[in-house]
Amino acid sequence: MIYRFQKNTLESIPLLPKTRSRRYRVCGPRFTGFRKLQLHCWLALALHFISSATVLGQDSKLLFDGKSFEGWEGNTKTVWRIEDGALTAGSLTSRQKDNDFLATTAEYQNFELELEWKLQGTEGFINGGVQFRTKRIPNHHEVSGYQADLGAGFDGALYDESRRNKILAKPDEETLKKAIKPLGQWNHYRIRAQGNHIQLWLNGIKTVDYMETDTNIPQTGIIAVQIHGGATAIAQYRKLSIKEFK
Repeated sequence: MIYRFQKNTLESIPLLPKTRSRRYRVCGPRFTGFRKLQLHCWLALALHFISSATVLGQDSKLLFDGKSFEGWEGNTKTVWRIEDGALTAGSLTSRQKDNDFLATTAEYQNFELELEWKLQGTEGFINGGVQFRTKRIPNHHEVSGYQADLGAGFDGALYDESRRNKILAKPDEETLKKAIKPLGQWNHYRIRAQGNHIQLWLNGIKTVDYMETDTNIPQTGIIAVQIHGGATAIAQYRKLSIKEFK
């Protein structure tokens, strides 16, 4: 059997003498013309996008308003300050003694976090990080949990801070060359955590795609930003926003 298109109809042309026309099912109810076909296909496409939006949850919200520590807790008297709309710690004239973390007061589980960060420094271990699914260690300056690391040799890597104390995943050299920027420039991090699946993007380049196999690792916790101890350096973080998943 062959087919011929003819002005809003689909006409069947049998090889044998024609006896009667047939109706055909393509993507939905029976139809005799292309208008019904187009309508059902567009409806199916619209339903697909609606269901996808429901799965992804609500729009993103700001974690930092650029002018106050509302929603955050930490050493805001001697370590953390707000400078040029960014959460800022450290100095280029004195050395930061210990690791220090500014943390959200709320906890998060499945989400996509986006932010910009910048490091400057003159000596020592110039480093910072973005903690997530993290807990504060009682009576200590440290925290424990996943970290999207940042700093020379660690950019784009997933580190396990004060827990397993090791890099869990990192980009290869070729990927890292595409993603990194020179010290002192603003960078963009996108962090996605859903179930046991963790992904990192540095400046739009995916650097980590990690599946957690340890079922004892918590999947919820605070978000925190870090200034690393032992360096004459400044760490800054701005434009932090989060989209939570259902």
